[in-house]
Parts: sequence; C-alpha cells; structure tokens
Amino acid sequence: MDMQQILAIGAQAFMQNKGGNLDQGSVVSALGSLLGGSDGLDFGDLISKFQGGGMADLVSSWLGDGSNAPVAPNQLADMLGGDRIADFASQLGMSPDDAASGLAEAVPQMIDKASSGGALLDSIGGLGGVMGMAGKLFGR
Repeated sequence: MDMQQILAIGAQAFMQNKGGNLDQGSVVSALGSLLGGSDGLDFGDLISKFQGGGMADLVSSWLGDGSNAPVAPNQLADMLGGDRIADFASQLGMSPDDAASGLAEAVPQMIDKASSGGALLDSIGGLGGVMGMAGKLFGR
C-alpha cells in the first residue's frame, strides 16, 4: 500500500469522525503536512515518539493485525505536539480539540493499514529496524 492510499484511509477515518463539509483532498494534504518527513510519511518517527512516551502497548496494537487500541485525543496531541495539531486544525478550519479527536481515529487506522502484512516493518528495516529504533530511543 503506498503512502497516498494510507493518507486517503486516514482522511476517510478523520472525516467519518468529524464529518462536516470537509474536502477529502484538503484532509489528505493536511495529514501529509502533519505526519510528513522530508521523504514522506515518517511512521517510524511517530512510532518512536509513542514508544518513548510510554505507549508501546498502544502502538503494538496498531502494528499488529488485530484490533486497534484507542488513543485519547490528548495523548495524540502530547505525542504530535500541540502546535502541530493547531496548524493541522487551522488548515481545515476547525478547533484543535476537534482536530485531535478526529486524528485519534485516523492515526491508528493509518498505522494499522501501513503495517498490515508487515509492510511498515519492511519499510523500517523489519524487526531489527524496530529494535534499532528502540535502542536509539533508550540509548543502547
């Protein structure tokens, strides 16, 4: 699954939660800005932030093929940064609280779809890549 498809899945999840008169293209663009790195979406960095923030079990549920554990909007805002959430919200003409609530639905689905069948693990170097990220995170 390519990154455009993953962004579209995230946009659909966000729009189902927040509805309104949002345009999918605008949501896709805002998600790309929020979650993007210099080479596109940086799920490895996002996963590292959650793991470092004491939410490793939460992220593990998203990476696996089972059900996704829910994330609270405030947890997501803590991990992504309030300024980034506010910028995302501004792009869509909504409050940061509404944006964080919609993202709490979208981000787990995006990571889940990106990791289905191990695709995300492959993109960050497999299990060794995950362990390497964890090692960097904990100074090993």
